[in-house]
Amino acid sequence: MDDLGAMMNQIEEIERHLAYLKWISQIEELSDNIQQYLMTNNVPEAASTLVSMAELDIKLQESSCSHLLGFVRATVRFWHKILKDKLTSDFEEILAQLHWPFIAPPQSQTVGLSRPTTAPEMYSNLETLFCQLLKLQTSDELLAEPKQLPEKYSLPASPSVSLPIQIMLTPLQKRFRYHFRGNRQTNVLSKPEWYLAQVLMWIGNHTQFLDEKIQPILDKVGSSVNARLEFSRGLMMLVLEKLAADIPCLLYDDNLFCHLVDEVLLFERELHSVHGYPDTFASCMHILSEETCFQRWLTVERKFALQKMDSMLSSEAAWVSQYKDITDVDELKVPDCAETFMTLLLVITDRYKNLPTASRKLQFLELQKDLVDDFRIRLTQVMKEETRAPLGFRYCAILNAVNYIATVLADWADNVFFLQLQQAALEVFAENNTLSKLQLGQLASMESSVFDDMINLLERLKHDMLTRQVDHVFREVKDAAKLYKKERWLSLPSQSEQAVMSLSSSACPLLLTLRDRLLQLEQQLCFSLFKIFWQMLVEKLDIYLYQEIILANHFNEGGAAQLQFDMTRNLFPLFSHYCKRPENYFKHVKEACIVLNLNIGSALLLKDVLQSASEQLPATAALNEVGIYKLAQQDVEILLNLRTNWPHTGK
Repeated sequence: MDDLGAMMNQIEEIERHLAYLKWISQIEELSDNIQQYLMTNNVPEAASTLVSMAELDIKLQESSCSHLLGFVRATVRFWHKILKDKLTSDFEEILAQLHWPFIAPPQSQTVGLSRPTTAPEMYSNLETLFCQLLKLQTSDELLAEPKQLPEKYSLPASPSVSLPIQIMLTPLQKRFRYHFRGNRQTNVLSKPEWYLAQVLMWIGNHTQFLDEKIQPILDKVGSSVNARLEFSRGLMMLVLEKLAADIPCLLYDDNLFCHLVDEVLLFERELHSVHGYPDTFASCMHILSEETCFQRWLTVERKFALQKMDSMLSSEAAWVSQYKDITDVDELKVPDCAETFMTLLLVITDRYKNLPTASRKLQFLELQKDLVDDFRIRLTQVMKEETRAPLGFRYCAILNAVNYIATVLADWADNVFFLQLQQAALEVFAENNTLSKLQLGQLASMESSVFDDMINLLERLKHDMLTRQVDHVFREVKDAAKLYKKERWLSLPSQSEQAVMSLSSSACPLLLTLRDRLLQLEQQLCFSLFKIFWQMLVEKLDIYLYQEIILANHFNEGGAAQLQFDMTRNLFPLFSHYCKRPENYFKHVKEACIVLNLNIGSALLLKDVLQSASEQLPATAALNEVGIYKLAQQDVEILLNLRTNWPHTGK
């Protein structure tokens, strides 16, 4: 058995040697074929054979036969260099005849068409050489060391640029490195726009040629490569290398760094919007997202934003609306500082929205929220200086500003971009366990938004400011109502004794004060704020008139009629400009007037019903019948007892 085992091992060893020799034989055969093809100048077949050899190399990657691997790789490298050098030389010659690269704008290009008779032949040669170079792609990727930026930039994985397009890029790469490296006058840290504009110009200059002459070749061979984007991708690597080299040199010069970021963002916008560069490709935003650079960007963005906030709040026009003379546009009555601030936030969003990762966007979102909070605190400080004049122009302007910012943030919360950020934040919070299950649930169900905390603080400030205004006006109204409170409702002449009912003279100060303040605040507050203001004021006024004037007095028939006239024909109409049925906001006063002015028969009947009512049989229907819905049964009984015009029963 031992002999059999030894024999089996020998057979396996021989089979391995045979397989080894077979591989060598295959490689040598392919190598001989390439040589034969080149001797007969059959470059296309030589290129196809090299593809087969490169595929064998790929198959052997898992093998432990290091010498065999070395032999295959050396053979591939040998023939690849010969073929690549020959094809590159011929290809460059054709490109030169076509005046490649096109340094001038497209309209002044001849694009090799200055000699129409030779153009078809040139384009035919261009296509042939392009296709042959494409065949070398496999071996080129095997042999070329991919030039990668450091991992810290987290660039998306991408294949090598197609070999023929690499060759087309070579003269432009040389020009770029000549002008924008070393001690050239064009290589200036403070002028990133020079090299960025140059790259955009090159992309624009070559787009037509790539679309019309190169793309059809790629389509014909069944390649999925987009010639224009491949060309842009190759040029983009120059920009990324340049940025990666320059940023450390200007990281701590705020003005230079800020200028660089501004220019990069303008470049990115044009690259994507005009030239269709995909978001999935490596871009300048990956370089700006590198940790050190990104933190610096955040710091500088915050610094300049705070400076702008200082400037906008100290401006002479800070509290004036830009559109104050255009009624249609000025509905929100937004002071200039608030509009400028929200524009600043909008610009910041526009600057960071194309960052490649959600985590980076969320850091910018936090910066925006910090800025909103800072602006809110500044508004609060200015407001506190104005609390002695809560109806003044500046106080109202601050209130309009607070309302505008809260309104815009609420609108942004429904924007797709911020909804996506909300989802990203949800995932981060869930991972870090930083929110309660309830908060996570609210975020997930979209009940809350990324700006909720800010909006709530602004709404609280808005409510406090409105309350202060309402209280101030209410105090003035109470002062103006002192004479009206002292009116002798018991001894006023009845309606039949007067030719024409007229407003109580003691009510004039009250109504004039009210009218003047309503007009003043209608002009100074935006529509939505003024609506809240007058409704809050009416609520207090209704209770005040009911408790301090009506319940504090007794009324004869004339007094009740006069009260009703003052209220329904003078007070309520003051608010008819703001709503259709102002009496519905004065429910206590309106219903008290009804009770006090019921004719004697109805009043007696109602009194009897109320006295016989019980918990089981409340008098709700009877009250509703005369128009009482707000006042409770006990309140109506009290009001009936305030009437003095009951008939004498002889008791």
